[in-house]
Amino acid sequence: MGWAFLAVSLVGAWFTVNAYRPSRRWQLLTLSFFAGWFTSELAVFHIVWQIGATVVFVVLGALDSWAGIAGLVITLASWAGLLGLQLTSRRSAAAVEDALQTGLGPDYRSVIGAGLDERLARRVTRRHLLLPFYLRDRGVERVKNIQYAPGAGRRRRLDVWRPRSGTHRAPVLFQLHGGGWMVGDKGQQALPLMLHLAAEGWVCVAANYRLSPRVSFPDHLLDCKLALRWIREHIGEYGGDPDFVVVTGGSAGGHLAALLALTANDPAYQPGFEDVDTSVTACVPFYGVYDLAELFGQHGPGEWVGRWLARRIVGATVDDDRPRFIRASPMYQAQSDAPTFFVIHGTRDNLVPIEQARRFVDALRAVSRQPVVYAEIPGASHAFEIFHSVRTENVVNGVDRFLAWLHSAHRSRRADVPADPMQRSGATAASRDRR
Repeated sequence: MGWAFLAVSLVGAWFTVNAYRPSRRWQLLTLSFFAGWFTSELAVFHIVWQIGATVVFVVLGALDSWAGIAGLVITLASWAGLLGLQLTSRRSAAAVEDALQTGLGPDYRSVIGAGLDERLARRVTRRHLLLPFYLRDRGVERVKNIQYAPGAGRRRRLDVWRPRSGTHRAPVLFQLHGGGWMVGDKGQQALPLMLHLAAEGWVCVAANYRLSPRVSFPDHLLDCKLALRWIREHIGEYGGDPDFVVVTGGSAGGHLAALLALTANDPAYQPGFEDVDTSVTACVPFYGVYDLAELFGQHGPGEWVGRWLARRIVGATVDDDRPRFIRASPMYQAQSDAPTFFVIHGTRDNLVPIEQARRFVDALRAVSRQPVVYAEIPGASHAFEIFHSVRTENVVNGVDRFLAWLHSAHRSRRADVPADPMQRSGATAASRDRR
């Protein structure tokens, strides 16, 4: 029994060590990601199951041998490491607040208008921590599977999340799922953020798009712009404001969100609807991919994996057609009229290097006339905010503060719009040009 306890203790310790130092070797990448993801965000739950296992082994006599005693020592060290992970997750609140003050100014909260500042007092709830996978809210209605463009079956459908009590001209969040451009669905990601905002009066739109290898870039982006066209034309029917749309997404969705924000009204990416306004008010990419040429062009033992993915997602390898990867990378699309950005990335992301986010933020800040907020989330892995956790709630609350600041500025501009309808139309167009 002592040897069995030692084996279980070593497995538990590996989960803890991996959460601190996730592997970047392509052979272990997927296993390391999932193990680190759940351990980092659910450290307390890991302690609970390890305590339960330890009690069972002790009762069965595991400590009667040196192997069992060694297992106990390893387990105690693992618990200490897990407590450290939990403490690190709490630092996310300060990291987000510091990012907001750096990017928007130390007094940014004073700009937030009446009726929005009440949300800022929201705290992490006990229910979310005890039920991390309970992703529902009775006050939120979800309208499913709305077709936003013809063809492509379920891939060109979207869901609308809105307050069940109804709303009018509410701000709109446009969410794009991740999944490596090859898998994923509109109902799987960013649910804590969308439920939080919809409960506070927002209208949230989560869209599917066509996936590789059936299509290759730029078809994914084209579908996202078609979904944005639908928002412009129809979101008012669901209580949303088509003039205030913030795009967000994680991983591949973060890449598409950033690229959509930086290629607004580019006719090359909206054939047949060139006259539609595809600009957005702001972009909030989570752990996004910003340089496809770097990601798929890396050399070493995993080079063949990058080439395999590149052919299926972009339709070529970096060596074959590097300009195509440059056009598909937000890193190289930074420009002076970019909208406001809030870039979020975890310090322990082993799928998309954090260096990409840092260089992307530097490129944006060098040219953009709008604020660029950047938050590095301590201890966060890839896809950290898909379910409830201390870190998720802290980051969601921080994004809420950013959006409250942004919407306050929007409402202030709207209040300055002249009453004459012709003048109002011209002022709105000018506002869009400034964005």
